[in-house]
Amino acid sequence: MSDLLKSIDARTKLAGTNKLEILLFTLGTNSGSGRRETFGINVFKVREVIRTPPITAAPEMPASVEGMVSLRGTLVPVVDLAKYTGVRTDSPRAIMIVTEYAGHTQGFLVEGVDNILRLDWSQMKVPPDMVTAEMGGLVTAVTELRDGRLVMMMDVEKILSATTNYDDEIVYRDIRPLNNPSLTVFFADDSVVARKQIIRTLNAMHVKYVEAINGRSAWEELEKIATYAEAAGQEVQKLVSLVLTDIEMPEMDGYLLTKKIKTDARFTGVPVIMHSSLSGMSNQQLGKSVGVDEYVPKFEPQRLAEILTRRLLGNTAAQAGG
Repeated sequence: MSDLLKSIDARTKLAGTNKLEILLFTLGTNSGSGRRETFGINVFKVREVIRTPPITAAPEMPASVEGMVSLRGTLVPVVDLAKYTGVRTDSPRAIMIVTEYAGHTQGFLVEGVDNILRLDWSQMKVPPDMVTAEMGGLVTAVTELRDGRLVMMMDVEKILSATTNYDDEIVYRDIRPLNNPSLTVFFADDSVVARKQIIRTLNAMHVKYVEAINGRSAWEELEKIATYAEAAGQEVQKLVSLVLTDIEMPEMDGYLLTKKIKTDARFTGVPVIMHSSLSGMSNQQLGKSVGVDEYVPKFEPQRLAEILTRRLLGNTAAQAGG
């Protein structure tokens, strides 16, 4: 089954083209609705696909965490996605998708995997309210296949949030406020969990912010800000101190958003920080190739605050000097 992922290294060239590849999988037929839904996960977050190995139960685990498995000497927590999503099914979960993102490795139990689908981020749409409500906010994007199936992209960051203690209050305690009312951060992220973490970080820093749920809406809003600044005879960087963007977002990804910002003279002097759970060096290099000023992994609020502080204060000093 891991043959599906053998060419993953070659897929790095997709970044910057607003394209992605997702691994399709199913959780089984829902005994409540009678439907057999199709889900997707970015292949960059998949390390391998294997037959489910023996799982060792562990104490004090969240209800959806079945236990731990040993993979090449490393203990990996295993999440039963059907239980986590509330899909009631009698289908066996004989397949495990081993994921690696945001510095964590997790196994996802699924009924089966289908194939890898290559598509444009513009084909991935913000999920309808009905889907968002039914899936408890677990779906970040949807797309329809030629055969009529609806594919739902899972918010794996939300799963990580619910099955680990990465977001304890203690990680925000040492963040120092900047107390500069002239600073405004514009950020874009499709994950509810990630947006909440960013907001908590910026609130701890006492920095104003504007948020967007994907790259397309972010670019539309930034263009409005640039048009207003031009009409008011101001520089955009007086209104937007810094842009913080995720990579994976429906309709327009972070690479294309960054490219648009960096090739538009109106945004000269506005740093762009890439904030993603795709923590591989290839993703960081691709970010730099489209003009990203710096990269920071998700789920590290203190590190995010440190980089934002350095960039924001450095930019403020540069403006004052100019």
